[in-house]
Amino acid sequence: MTHPLVTRLTEEFGFPAFEDRAAFDAWRDRPGVQVAFVPGDAARNLETPDVAVILPELHMTFQRAFDVCVVGDGIERELRNETGVLKTPSLIFFRDGICLGGIARVRDWDDYMARIPRFLAARPAAEAPAVPTPAA
Repeated sequence: MTHPLVTRLTEEFGFPAFEDRAAFDAWRDRPGVQVAFVPGDAARNLETPDVAVILPELHMTFQRAFDVCVVGDGIERELRNETGVLKTPSLIFFRDGICLGGIARVRDWDDYMARIPRFLAARPAAEAPAVPTPAA
């Protein structure tokens, strides 16, 4: 059962929720920065409601510089394993479909303020300019 504060993210804030991997991948692969909220089991993880409350505040603080979705149970495990962000709740950052990393568990506000700008400025390794090799 989904926690009411997680449900609020989709109903009040209009963030999409994905149970289908193909639909999530299409959302994730759009240009720009996307953040996937992986809530985990709110009944067992008491931090899930906290992150669900913090996330819209982060979205506003960073002037909607990233899009947000909620990852459903149906694809959560696969996504966590694929990205290496295993603990929940977590925020997993993508740019143009490439995983930049994540922030697991609830954090101090200052930690979010220090880490999120690095994700927003990061370029995936696939986009990094090639380093010229010296001519032999």
